[in-house]
Amino acid sequence: MIETKNLTRKFRNITAVDNISFNIEKGEVFGFLGPNGAGKTTTIRMLACLISPTEGTATVAGYDIRSDPTKVRESIGILTENPSLYERLTAYENMDFFAAAYGIKTSDERQQRIRELLDFFNLWDRRNDKVATFSKGMKQKLAIVRAIVHRPPVLFLDEPTAGLDPESAKEIRDLMFQLSQHEKRTILLCTHHLEDAEKLCKRVLIMNKGRCILTGSPNELRDKINPQPVLEIELTKVSSIVLNAIKNENYAKEVKVLDQENIIAVSVGDARVDTPKIVRTIVEAQGQILSVKLLRPSLEEAYLKLIKEGKQQ
Repeated sequence: MIETKNLTRKFRNITAVDNISFNIEKGEVFGFLGPNGAGKTTTIRMLACLISPTEGTATVAGYDIRSDPTKVRESIGILTENPSLYERLTAYENMDFFAAAYGIKTSDERQQRIRELLDFFNLWDRRNDKVATFSKGMKQKLAIVRAIVHRPPVLFLDEPTAGLDPESAKEIRDLMFQLSQHEKRTILLCTHHLEDAEKLCKRVLIMNKGRCILTGSPNELRDKINPQPVLEIELTKVSSIVLNAIKNENYAKEVKVLDQENIIAVSVGDARVDTPKIVRTIVEAQGQILSVKLLRPSLEEAYLKLIKEGKQQ
């Protein structure tokens, strides 16, 4: 649904986006991660045909961003980091204007679509209030309504949960999941909220200084910084007999007693295969197990480490 090839954007002597290439499948939620100034928003602006690339090209929904920008714009919905709404108009007047601009011609069709979306976001009761009276979170939800009012096959969402309370943020995540899974809409999600990326994205691309550092699933990013699985095992007591029994097994790459005296960490080759073996070894050594869990770095830990490594390169 989206394909970029060597996409580059320069502003005089500054290269904001440097030779980016990636593909996004239909119905996929694809995450864009990176610090401020990494080039994420510039990439989205090129794909949305708001600015032209200096080099390279891309297709969105089958249309080339250079030769067919009008068709691209018709096929997308976009939420910018600072969404602009007409604050002197009511919520309904804003949506009616944008729905007409997006080609929803009849008043009845516009009203039905607007009510459907405002109801979903609990904004219908405020439809006749001027947007200037809305909170930041309410304005954000209204901007998302504007982005999807014409049912575009591709969505560019720049920080969609910014400024939202936990309940509203969950509503947005639920909506994105529904749009991708049930309606097969393709979503490019630019976010600093790694919880959103972890819960929604099949794959993410980490950018820094205009370049792609890594593309992969959240699990692949974790494995990148910690390729060897670690099991954390809590015992009633850690004895030398238990420790020696584990250390004598080939599957135990490294064994550590953590600060808590009754917890050990064991690095293994394959957690799925080796966990039953280590449990059996401990039981046979007369150890009593309270819990076993697989330690995995969070997506945030993986992201921060990869960004740091990228800056050092």
